[in-house]
Amino acid sequence: MCQHDKLEIMEGSGSAIAIAKPGTLHRRDVVRGLWTGSMVLAAGGLAGCESAAEFFAPSDAELVPMAAEAWAQTKTETPISKDAAANRRLQSVGPKIALAAGRPNDDWEFVVFDTEEKNAFVLPGGKVGFYKGLLDFTDNDDQVAAVLGHEVAHVTRRHAALRYGQQQATSLGLSLGQMALGGTRMTEGQKDALMAVMGAGATVGIILPFSRDNESEADKFGVDYMHSAGYDVREAVHLWEKMGAASSSGRQPEWLSTHPDPATRVQDLRGYINNHGYATI
Repeated sequence: MCQHDKLEIMEGSGSAIAIAKPGTLHRRDVVRGLWTGSMVLAAGGLAGCESAAEFFAPSDAELVPMAAEAWAQTKTETPISKDAAANRRLQSVGPKIALAAGRPNDDWEFVVFDTEEKNAFVLPGGKVGFYKGLLDFTDNDDQVAAVLGHEVAHVTRRHAALRYGQQQATSLGLSLGQMALGGTRMTEGQKDALMAVMGAGATVGIILPFSRDNESEADKFGVDYMHSAGYDVREAVHLWEKMGAASSSGRQPEWLSTHPDPATRVQDLRGYINNHGYATI
């Protein structure tokens, strides 16, 4: 349910920052940002940012073909599980969540990948990868539904496109700042140092919080889908409690992560579930 916390926002600190314009996107520029919402144990109010992200976000017509290409490549490079029970489990839960999300007729594909990594991901267009390590980690189908609800929410909320758009908007701002520095009397070394600070500030102050907001939104919409599909939403909290216990060591601080800390997710989900009357937990 999340990406791998790689900060690949800037392509260097001292040179001009390339910005892909809508309509000129390339697969190499986008695939990095498509792995929205994977969940790994190692990972741990921006209205203006959201507007900028939407402005620069590519359309589904641009993203989906590139996502399909990345998906085909993933299925070629990563072994697909032949475990009949695991596949039946995923194929049973996945369509129910898609129906609850109001998107039953989309081109969904739910695949169990035969790796021990506790991870899941989604690509635009409804391509959901669920690693066998995470499937075995879950205690019941309700927890599988929690993961799938989160992934489906990334698609319905267009998080991959918005995340890419936010990176583009931030890069544009940094480029304008770099241009402004060109008219100053600062040395090249001073300019480079200042751009590095600005880039780090943009990452920590804009990009990462935006990503964490996306993840929190996917958690909450995922609970909505779970509830509509008839699954026990309390298991979303139990899953994140379990994830937190299993990843308690070596996790980086939340403010440096693309994802909220498991303890934050547990607290937020408890409040959301109780406030919506889905359950008492």
